[in-house]
Amino acid sequence: MEILFISLGCDKNLADTELMLGILQKRGFGFTDDEEKADICIVNTCCFIGDAKEESINTLLEMGERRESGKLKALIATGCLSQRYQEEIQKEIPQVDALVGTASIEEIGDVLEEVLSGHGRNHYGKLDAPPAACRDRILTTGGHYAYLKIAEGCEKNCTYCIIPKVRGKYRSIPMESLAEQARVLAEGGVKELILVAQETTLYGVDLYGRKSLPALLIKLAAIPGIHWIRVLYCYPEEITEELLDVMEKEPKICRYLDIPIQHASDEILRRMGRRTSEEQLRRQIDRLRERIPDICLRTTLISGFPGETQEDFEELYRFVNEMEFDRLGVFAYSQEEDTAAARMSGQIPEETKLARRDELMELQQAIAFEKAETMIGRELEVMVEGKVTGEDVYVTRTYRDAPEVDGYLFLHTDAQLMSGDFVRVRVTDFNEYDLIGKMVDHGEELI
Repeated sequence: MEILFISLGCDKNLADTELMLGILQKRGFGFTDDEEKADICIVNTCCFIGDAKEESINTLLEMGERRESGKLKALIATGCLSQRYQEEIQKEIPQVDALVGTASIEEIGDVLEEVLSGHGRNHYGKLDAPPAACRDRILTTGGHYAYLKIAEGCEKNCTYCIIPKVRGKYRSIPMESLAEQARVLAEGGVKELILVAQETTLYGVDLYGRKSLPALLIKLAAIPGIHWIRVLYCYPEEITEELLDVMEKEPKICRYLDIPIQHASDEILRRMGRRTSEEQLRRQIDRLRERIPDICLRTTLISGFPGETQEDFEELYRFVNEMEFDRLGVFAYSQEEDTAAARMSGQIPEETKLARRDELMELQQAIAFEKAETMIGRELEVMVEGKVTGEDVYVTRTYRDAPEVDGYLFLHTDAQLMSGDFVRVRVTDFNEYDLIGKMVDHGEELI
């Protein structure tokens, strides 16, 4: 039987999807990207913000129509929406044969076989159970890079966030298990590991009694075949000197940090339940750039949080203008039920939230274009992602570019390269967010 697997939401969800694919492959199931050929559909859902929730619901409704018409023999929903809205999905989309909670993804093989035998039931484990160990995965990222989820859940309890209620408390995956995963991935051709969690900087506190991300990085960097290690989702207040020491000394670790700050107004940060102030953020950013001068900093912001005054927004705008982040994304605040922020006074009109988001993105666009221009003449190592059809142009990424969220470097060369190759290039130009370059050999351009 052929399974159509639809993975929605974040890269952490994608890691769960790859685990479920591996489990199902061992059970003898095949996979297809063509819904017309699919016998079974599994949707790994997301509900982090309103748009993600809507996408998940619409996908289930669409697949539900195929299930009702008999084109599908089974429809299963997994992931955050399934965890959060079990009763609602059962009532409104009865074509879904079974629901799998976020703590039960390792049971997907049993769930599917139960459904096919006519005895389908929902599976919901304890949210605080040890996270799934990704022993068998089918990579969906092309094979040369992979996400390595190092922890599950979160205990920060930011007032706008539903994650603790659908993913549970923070639970780290043991270091030896992660190292074994990484070794298997490297043996399969993976050259870049991208470490993800709701927050990577607290890794190991629950298992080892201390922040152990630096020790994990050292262990992963020792694995043959791994060329780059990239760290995402670092809360700025949790970044230690030990972590910076390892980043500074270990050449495999990309000089790149994703530090979601969400805002810069002290009042809004307080209302968000964040544990930093504008002054602390400024000091931390200055410290990062002083310790690692070529570091690339990415962040995300929320516009239109409840109670955000024009003065608060102007403070945030000024902060972005002065800090000049290398990469930045902005989300308009999404009023999520069962969160403290949803019950706050001072909810902002949607048009105001969107206008403020657009204003910040316009500012960041100018900053990004200026930074791209300063890259001209620099020599960088890049990873080849693929080739532009019909042209002697390769799509590549620098250490400054995480997959899917950042830009590319378009490499012009008639050399024969493969996805996953690393080559050195000199930047010759830029086009908005993307760079353009040529290969170099001992400092000389190869034409």
